[in-house]
Amino acid sequence: MIATIKKLLQTPTLIELVVKELVEAHRSKLEAESAQDYARSVVQYNIDRIERLTSTLNELKEQA
Repeated sequence: MIATIKKLLQTPTLIELVVKELVEAHRSKLEAESAQDYARSVVQYNIDRIERLTSTLNELKEQA
């Protein structure tokens, strides 16, 4: 039990700190890639929407 408490209170080694930061960097990259995927889908949604609305507008103008 005392060994466990000492381990918890011990200052992390340089390797442990680097590994922790590397894991955080991987997580951050994954989150950014997910955000990028979402943003791409929003852009494509709006491109499709613009095309649809433009087509509808042109049809309405032809009917007028």
